[in-house]
Amino acid sequence: MAITFLEKRKIQRYYIIIFGIILLVTILVIWRGFFVKEKPIFLEEVTKPLKKVEIDFNILENPILKELQPFEEIEPFREVIVEEEIIEKIGRENPFAPY
Repeated sequence: MAITFLEKRKIQRYYIIIFGIILLVTILVIWRGFFVKEKPIFLEEVTKPLKKVEIDFNILENPILKELQPFEEIEPFREVIVEEEIIEKIGRENPFAPY
């Protein structure tokens, strides 16, 4: 069955309608993006007064805190000792090899 002249015209009409809708949407997006001004934001509404921060250093004079002892420094892990020379070994030679 061949497409008749009327069917071609009907398809062409749909293409024109779709093109018109796309054109209107594009114009609307451009209009809103470039020509419509946003409402100004009033700084009085946005900013709030800052609260004053007060630090009570008397807590550090608590006798319980004075009894605390510092931890010993932990040395990094060392794995291989060769002829009294410490060689640090971090990770594996091939991290992608299966165990």
